[in-house]
Amino acid sequence: MSQEFFATSPGGLEGLLASELSALGAGDVSEQRGGVRFSGSLETAYRACLWSRVANRVLLPVAHFAAADGDALYTGARAVDWAALMQPGMTIAVDFGGLRPAVEHTHYGSLRVKDAVVDAFRDATGKRPDVDVEGAGLRINAHQAGEDVTLAVDLSGGSLHRRGYRRAGVAAPLKENLAAAMLLRAEWPAVAAQGGGFVDPFCGSGTLLVEAALMAGDVAPGLLREQWGFAGWQGHDPGLWQVLLDEAHGRRDRGLPALPAIVGYDQDAQAVRTALASVEAAGLTGRVHVERRELADAEPPRRSPGAGLVATNPPYGERIGGDRSLLPLYARLGDLLRSRFPGWRAMVLNGANLEIGLKPERSWMVRNGPIKCRLERFAIRDEDAGASAEEAASLANRVRKNQRRLKSWLKQSGVSCYRLYDADVPEFALAVDYYRTLEDGPWLHVQEYAPPATVDARDAARRLRAAVAALPDATGVAAGQIAFKVRQRQKGRQQYQRQAQAGRFHTVMDGDARALVNFTDYLDTGLFLDHRPVREWIGANATGGAFLNLFAYTGMATVHAALGGALTTTSVDLSATYLEWTRRNLEANGHSEGPAHRLVRADCLSWMREAARRGAETYELILLDPPSFSNSKRMQETLDVQRDHAELIALAAQLLTDDGLLIFSTNRRRFRLDVDALGGLRVEDRSDWSIPADFQRNRGIHRCWFIRR
Repeated sequence: MSQEFFATSPGGLEGLLASELSALGAGDVSEQRGGVRFSGSLETAYRACLWSRVANRVLLPVAHFAAADGDALYTGARAVDWAALMQPGMTIAVDFGGLRPAVEHTHYGSLRVKDAVVDAFRDATGKRPDVDVEGAGLRINAHQAGEDVTLAVDLSGGSLHRRGYRRAGVAAPLKENLAAAMLLRAEWPAVAAQGGGFVDPFCGSGTLLVEAALMAGDVAPGLLREQWGFAGWQGHDPGLWQVLLDEAHGRRDRGLPALPAIVGYDQDAQAVRTALASVEAAGLTGRVHVERRELADAEPPRRSPGAGLVATNPPYGERIGGDRSLLPLYARLGDLLRSRFPGWRAMVLNGANLEIGLKPERSWMVRNGPIKCRLERFAIRDEDAGASAEEAASLANRVRKNQRRLKSWLKQSGVSCYRLYDADVPEFALAVDYYRTLEDGPWLHVQEYAPPATVDARDAARRLRAAVAALPDATGVAAGQIAFKVRQRQKGRQQYQRQAQAGRFHTVMDGDARALVNFTDYLDTGLFLDHRPVREWIGANATGGAFLNLFAYTGMATVHAALGGALTTTSVDLSATYLEWTRRNLEANGHSEGPAHRLVRADCLSWMREAARRGAETYELILLDPPSFSNSKRMQETLDVQRDHAELIALAAQLLTDDGLLIFSTNRRRFRLDVDALGGLRVEDRSDWSIPADFQRNRGIHRCWFIRR
């Protein structure tokens, strides 16, 4: 007997699901929003549950009616003969949703339907079914579009994307049915049938690996599931279901021995362990290979005779969509595909909205949870998708030239963290800083100066990919140790906003001091390289006195003062994050917070006013390096260094001893010091002295004055 069914799917995959259901023998297949309507026998529905790789649920509609409110919803649901649908002793659960439903509150809607089902079943049998939201024996799906309501038995009994091989408690960035859709869009079954291999260089929890193996091995995706919605349905035919299970087991036994090479790589050890656990749970141990490798080391399987498929879900970053800090990673992926996988096909789920330097032959818009992604398919050829070789060479040559120019100075000064390149070549508007860490060697911190609106965005992106590709060879720094950010004019609170949440710190030497730097989480690393001469001068001249660091940032000037023999240091900043960073920097250099080294969380302007009013403390040496602008919500007022610098300097000068020195510095472009407003103070411009050798090309990076009473 033919019946009507409805299979739900993730948005954008309705066409794939329709093709899949047709191949399974479904009739009257019709794509709808959010799924596919089809007809067929009970066997057809069972096959959809067992074999569909794309569907979320398979529903058997049992009632249609109109409901303008909760009471009408209850009345329509109570009219259904639930005793004829449910097996006695079954627990139930109701899922309610819809498209602009008249009953807007989904929890209320599910309660009204649940009450109706319970009351109707109790009236018919004298027994009240219990509710079990998680493990219900029968799930009822209620869908309302406007006032039109459809009630259905959920034959799948929960989303079909839960195949049963994922470890409990492990969150994965990719659902199984979306992974399967990627493989179907890439025509993986045909590639596998020809013996082509499969590689995922960002395998994560192993979802794509397992789905690729199940698909190539003719394994039903539902074969591992232990709970089905139809088990609590009166119309269930256990004999027919067992026949289909036996058939699926036979196909699995014949298909798995013929699997092509399937390999997953990931640089994260925990991800590799999770992927291996998924492979084992899916019964694929020994048939799917998972290995810890950096992206640059990914390669085709040795036993893959010809072209195959690379399918992957690269990281999206902390910010959804357009996270340009990930551009080096995506550029490296494109380089890897071109260099290691010519002739192969690639499928990339691109949630960062970044180009990899290859032109997709087809693309589709899909959603991975809340994230809108581009699903891109590539035919990998030996083509030049980056900037011209001449452009890339010009950047590499300039970087090498700068290294040669700085070599003798670096050797003489002992500097190990420095500005290597600063937009020297107009086409590559980048600032490249070199950091030699004590833990794992050299890193590059690369900041892109946001291009003006007159520059074509695609052209700028093309050049950036070329820069990312050129820097490892030009500097000898591994591609995986290049951090990339976009540096643009910051407004208001943006200048101190966190960029990511990696929380990974490295130790570098800043002269004789150890400094903790962070390459990923903030716009700056925690160490202003252009202020190196000022910090060194403070270390050499703070001996035996009291040092005050205003707008202390991460406290490296304080560290130098402490190492230089300052009797006391006081560091004032409004940010708890930066004060904690200062505390850690002090500890890394053998000092700790206490009476000798005070850390004060306060608005510097308010703190100075109060300190000047009290007149209880003075300092031999003060560093005043305010931000150009700040309107932190914790401040009593906004700060504009051009407008407010005279007051800042005057207040700081009141805290000086008679022979004390105030160092005032600012990175504000086109800043003009109002000398007339500083009456009674002696001002000496030390800007030229304060610019180190590695910043000579950009001498306007900051201004610096020595000020005395």
